Amino acid sequence: MQKNARTVQGEIIGALRQVLGSDDFEFMGSGRTDAGVHALGQIAHLEARTMLSPHVLRMKINDLLPSDVNVIEITKAQPKFHARHHAISRSYVYQISQRRTAFGKRYVWWIKDELNIEAMKGACSIFEGFHDFRSFTQDDPEAKSTTVDLEVCQLFVSGPLILINIRGSHFLWRMVRQMIGMIVECGRGAMTPEHLSELLRTESSFPATKTAPPSGLYLHHVQYDKHEERPSVQPMIHIR
Repeated sequence: MQKNARTVQGEIIGALRQVLGSDDFEFMGSGRTDAGVHALGQIAHLEARTMLSPHVLRMKINDLLPSDVNVIEITKAQPKFHARHHAISRSYVYQISQRRTAFGKRYVWWIKDELNIEAMKGACSIFEGFHDFRSFTQDDPEAKSTTVDLEVCQLFVSGPLILINIRGSHFLWRMVRQMIGMIVECGRGAMTPEHLSELLRTESSFPATKTAPPSGLYLHHVQYDKHEERPSVQPMIHIR
């Protein structure tokens, strides 16, 4: 929620107040995203008293939501389920377009420079594992832990799109966008894998100067059960 800005959570809470006719409910997502970042697989929990079925509740909420916010599904959860605390991993996908797009500008980062895909894949592999990401966040290392177990950092090419899939236990503020910025710098030839490894060993403000724009970033999937099947990584938009 933001006092002076429009947010997804704020829009849904406004709709819930009308549908439930009350402020006596709890509604919380699995995590926050920066302004301009998209969420395909956001999960939230709602604790409320209502006689409405999940199907009817979803329809009534969607009737009141703006066109850019949509509740895809509502199901009953186990008691005390918490969308944020019970998540065991989260995955993001970042889309880079290698050519100009008329309709997809808001959903990609268009990079005019020629990129070395193999160098970018090498940069991705350096991020995998358990590291201290204090150089890749605006969070205060003295206020919270900056160590993150990054399970996956992989790059795929689909036509003119470069897709980078990142999955981890949790993420720090702006961490993914600063990682993407460094991967792109390696693709441009402005950085080497050795420089990237050094940034994971020492504290530096340099990644913040290369933060990728929010337009290409998507919260892709939130996992609660280690046995559940994860959705495959697909282009989020077809470039024309």
